[in-house]
Amino acid sequence: MPTHYQGSAREVRALNAFIKLTRASDSLLSRLFRRGVVDPLTPTQFGVLETLYHLGPLCQGELSGKLLRSGGNITLVIDNLEKQELVRRERDKEDRRLVRVSLTPKGQALIQEIFPKQAAAIAEEMQALTPEEQDQLGALCKKLGKYSCPSEIDSDQTTDGGV
Repeated sequence: MPTHYQGSAREVRALNAFIKLTRASDSLLSRLFRRGVVDPLTPTQFGVLETLYHLGPLCQGELSGKLLRSGGNITLVIDNLEKQELVRRERDKEDRRLVRVSLTPKGQALIQEIFPKQAAAIAEEMQALTPEEQDQLGALCKKLGKYSCPSEIDSDQTTDGGV
């Protein structure tokens, strides 16, 4: 469904692209999680386990940044994963202010079991696009994700007194 907004051609094109991107993402995520591969985990819990599986122990702030979630949200997610004995928190030996989160053996076993199934499900869902289209989509998403809007930079400078 396109936008009903009657703005400039630039705004209407951007809104239509944004709507399509958001709907496609929501639809894909919904189909993936309806499969039940990652049950009983939430999408964010799965993301934490997957990130720790591939990157190793991380501080909560690092996890928050990798998953684009707030610190408070990550704290709650880690609390719940800790209750399930899937992760553990440990103070960094060199800098006691830092708390590292790592997988427990139970968490390692769970993510090793479900990640390949989720990867296969993602590959199956993505076959709607050719391999070339998947590469193109990946490049476009990366470009959009790394873009720094000039008006955002200007407004940051204005609120900081131009510093």
